[in-house]
Amino acid sequence: MADYQPIACVVHERLEFAVLKRRQLKLACRDGVGDLAGLPLDVYTRDGAEWLRLRAEDGHEHVLRLDRIESFVEI
Repeated sequence: MADYQPIACVVHERLEFAVLKRRQLKLACRDGVGDLAGLPLDVYTRDGAEWLRLRAEDGHEHVLRLDRIESFVEI
């Protein structure tokens, strides 16, 4: 994916830790996604970019490109 901007390793590690420890997250995202909250299920690489799979509080699953996440906190 040509326009993917790699994220800082420490941010990637925090997301992986949230997946492993099953920590709920609240995320602020770019590109019209807005705010999401839920359980992170997986962090993975595909098509030259890194992705987060998240089950939102309403039960829907979202796949977010990591460079589109502006910020996140544990809730």
